[in-house]
Amino acid sequence: MIEKLGAIKNRWKDVGEQISDPNVIGDFRKYAKLSKEYKDLEEIVAAYDKYKNIIDNLQSSKEMLANETDVEFREMAKMEIEGLIAEEEKLEDEIKWLLVPKDPEDSKNVVIEIRGGTGGDEASIFAGDLYRMYMRYFEKRGWRTELVDSTEGSAGGYKEIIVNVSGDNIFGQLKYESGVHRVQRVPQTETQGRVHTSAASIIVLPEADELDVQIHENDIRKDIFCSSGPGGQSVNTTK
Repeated sequence: MIEKLGAIKNRWKDVGEQISDPNVIGDFRKYAKLSKEYKDLEEIVAAYDKYKNIIDNLQSSKEMLANETDVEFREMAKMEIEGLIAEEEKLEDEIKWLLVPKDPEDSKNVVIEIRGGTGGDEASIFAGDLYRMYMRYFEKRGWRTELVDSTEGSAGGYKEIIVNVSGDNIFGQLKYESGVHRVQRVPQTETQGRVHTSAASIIVLPEADELDVQIHENDIRKDIFCSSGPGGQSVNTTK
């Protein structure tokens, strides 16, 4: 694993040099790709540096234990070794997780759509509750939000609301939120205290990058027609 991490660090350094090259900076597509790779590798490199430091300290403590004759110092060395081994094992698990190939879309911003489902006015109110819950969570995480569209319910809440959310690795953290959410409670609109079941759906979509869309000249077709309808000969000259 050490060799693999060393190779990753070398690649990280190489990418760092490339994104400082004026020629690369001038190529937006290449610069964006390399910047993303640099950011993805940076977390692995930081964990690798920490791991190497622990390995070095562990080796020093073992040498001290082997050469030290003082009982008190030997006990201190043993305690330090135990702590370092625990840190080493924990960090190894973290690094293995970081090395798992990631979905390339996990780093994208998202479009989140919340829609009231079955349950009439109460479903719209529930959709509004979900919207406020998510907005507080986004605010706590420091993510930026932008309201795209909304349709308010007649009794409060939203029949539909669409929000753009931007930040770091958002789609990877929110993609499993998609689905139908259900609630059983006494609605605000209920006058006789009966429990109702309502539902709201949530759709989380990765935001399309400008680089995702490429339109080639060969894919564009222009059709020109003469106008039709009343108007005499002028319709034959109007396009």
